[in-house]
Amino acid sequence: MLAIQHLHKQFGSVTALDDVSFNVPAGQITGLIGQNGSGKSTTFHSILNFLKYDGTIRWQGKPVTESVFDEIGYLPEERSLMPKLTIEQQIVYLARLKNKPAREIRPQIDHWLEKFAVKGKKNDQIKSLSKGNQQKVQLIVTLIHHPKLIILDEPFSGLDPVNADLLQNAILEAKQQGAAIIFSSHNMANVESVCDRLVMLRTGDLVLNGTISEVRDQFGKSEVYVTTAWSEAQLSELPHVVQVTHIRGQRYVLRLDDPAAGPEIFDQLTKGHYIEEFSQQPPTLDEIFRMKAGINHE
Repeated sequence: MLAIQHLHKQFGSVTALDDVSFNVPAGQITGLIGQNGSGKSTTFHSILNFLKYDGTIRWQGKPVTESVFDEIGYLPEERSLMPKLTIEQQIVYLARLKNKPAREIRPQIDHWLEKFAVKGKKNDQIKSLSKGNQQKVQLIVTLIHHPKLIILDEPFSGLDPVNADLLQNAILEAKQQGAAIIFSSHNMANVESVCDRLVMLRTGDLVLNGTISEVRDQFGKSEVYVTTAWSEAQLSELPHVVQVTHIRGQRYVLRLDDPAAGPEIFDQLTKGHYIEEFSQQPPTLDEIFRMKAGINHE
């Protein structure tokens, strides 16, 4: 487990992180979210000892030092491959920095290129690849040594849906193998689909921390998804409905000011008859992100 306690980082007069504490358990995926400048990359750089900080960070109960770097896979937000190297040379070089011998890594390269559907041969130079395929090569060098702690800074950035699925499957596979995984993303759909836990930072402060269900349940079941022949105007007149959003066709989402009003709304809509859809849920992560990042929460 990665344990972060009372993490604080100051850059001059700017407080980048202020008393941030959370855990990244082994065999689980933690999503780190927040607006630009919230402290996500500073958190990653602190974990990796790229900068000095106040507080404690421990991996498996021990400080993160060079002795455990071989157990870590890190994908930075800014990609940094060597353009004149071949794919094979690049993968072998970075794997050797993790104390993995070339004779162990070379036989795996074709498998990993196929796994990530890289459009290029292992003897092709990095500079000959598209940006998307370069990104996939960097993902390979992050994962090929089977790290126990995986840190991914905006890994889905720039990936189309097909390649995003390839990455998601690789992350889930690493989870099944017991890795502790933390990644940052601005795409809440990615976070909600793969993460077990969620941490949100806002201007250096920790504002959300828990399992996905725990975080969503904090906000109550304030939304009702309904498919009905009622008009938007009629739905707006229902008790405790403060907002009606038309999704498509006859499907709407109703925002409630009191989740306890759900049964009353259900009774009025159905009048004892069948209704195709009535689902009362907490806000989505995307909506929670907007609420917590908004000016009303500064």
